[in-house]
Amino acid sequence: MSINGNFADFSLPELLQFLDQGKKTGVLHIELSSDKNQNAKQIYYIWLHQGRVVAASDRLDQQGLTLMIAQRGWVSERVISRVTHISSCFINSPLGLCLKSQGLIQPEQLKLLFNSQVLRPVCALFQIKDGQFRFEPISSLPLGEMTGLSMSATEVILIGLRALRDWRALAEKLPDPTSGLSGLSVKQPRLQLNAQEWQVWEFANGEVPLEKIANQLNLTVEIVLQIAFRLIVVGLAEEHFMVAATSIPMIEEVSTQEIPVVESVPEPAHKPAVSQSFLKNLVGFLRSKTG
Repeated sequence: MSINGNFADFSLPELLQFLDQGKKTGVLHIELSSDKNQNAKQIYYIWLHQGRVVAASDRLDQQGLTLMIAQRGWVSERVISRVTHISSCFINSPLGLCLKSQGLIQPEQLKLLFNSQVLRPVCALFQIKDGQFRFEPISSLPLGEMTGLSMSATEVILIGLRALRDWRALAEKLPDPTSGLSGLSVKQPRLQLNAQEWQVWEFANGEVPLEKIANQLNLTVEIVLQIAFRLIVVGLAEEHFMVAATSIPMIEEVSTQEIPVVESVPEPAHKPAVSQSFLKNLVGFLRSKTG
């Protein structure tokens, strides 16, 4: 089932979390308008397997990873092409793992490739506000574009948001400073949180407003709101709207011994007569209500 939308309504971090939770396998198309030419479109692709990000590129010919390796001077395009044609490994294994099995790529180089191919560009896309997206399930993944490494979309979100410097695209997604956080699990998170994230997480009891958390942790409110958004979008907490306490005037307790005794006032001997015109008007009013 395809999913279509606009990043103005559904941010990329929220979308990736949705795909991770649903263990989706497919390709995410991201279309952006060029700043200089609105008619020119930039297309990016992110491939996921069961909710884990396995590759990303701005092309569909499965040559992006090959060019990345060749540009670093590790293995030439000619050698990669030759090896892929003579080795049976490339029939059903990612390009990166096959080159590693041939001794052409080292494990650390694979990590660097994954960081450059996936983490950096995907994290940069978090600054999108008005792009279009479309997710399509697929039965086969682009092995020629894959290093063989993968990372859960949730982990990609955390890494990307930590590195994000321009939060304007996500400004409207941040929680209110007067809101608190409620943890969605009593257990400690399995995700690798950093020190500040742990500190904010410890306040996720729905009782302390984020602006007060910032004051107690000696952090800016802006930083705490960004941390809170990270915890919310990866499913560790939810925004808890605080109800402002209504100020009730204090009533002093008075000892019964201090209350002066007031004698009962006798009723007057003659009760004041009720005006006949008043009774007439009252009867007319009641009849108009029941009529």
